Amino acid sequence: MVIIMLGAQGTGKGTIAGIISEQTGYPQISTGDIFRKNISEQTELGIEADKYMSRGELVPDEITVPMVVERLNQEDAQEGSILDGFPRTTAQAEKLDEILADLGKKVDLVINLSTPKEELIDRMLTRRVCSNQECKATYNIKLNPPKVEGICDKCGSKLKQRDDDSNAEAINRRLEIYEEKTSPLVEYYKEKGVLRTEMVSTSINRMGKDVAQDIIKDIKRD
Repeated sequence: MVIIMLGAQGTGKGTIAGIISEQTGYPQISTGDIFRKNISEQTELGIEADKYMSRGELVPDEITVPMVVERLNQEDAQEGSILDGFPRTTAQAEKLDEILADLGKKVDLVINLSTPKEELIDRMLTRRVCSNQECKATYNIKLNPPKVEGICDKCGSKLKQRDDDSNAEAINRRLEIYEEKTSPLVEYYKEKGVLRTEMVSTSINRMGKDVAQDIIKDIKRD
């Protein structure tokens, strides 16, 4: 089963994908995590990706697509996978359809998350992530703080603020790019009949973990 997470940055895609991954065994494939790992290790890919991410811009397809293909071919992704951060444009979605067809697969479910813009900006400014690349746990110092300030509950590593979360101007730019290039994917997958839209917001007291549990119930029911 191939699941895609859609939604602007800060909607909780990573949190929901992580919960679904834990309970289904499908690996969470996050292009952002892979980029950040390469940036921290100063690989050739990381250096190139950082030029775009630091400005809040999308990393070009010629860097992103080959990386996704390689990941989907790995052993742990054969039974299912959860794509978090890809595709981000209609062109990438069309390319993904081609990639999956070659593997005898297709997109089965697209989870589209929606959150008010003001709430998104605040979430990103208050988001903290585990510095341990093997853990990658995510927290929010307002909504989901760690038990010990600055320390990951899961592995005990230090928490940090992502570079692209510390700049309000870059955050606004990322949201603008999402609306311009990524939101058309909603219509693309709606037409294919695989889209499921969920509101995630404190205003309706419905957070990522609530959405994840509902989706897991439906996956297991199917």
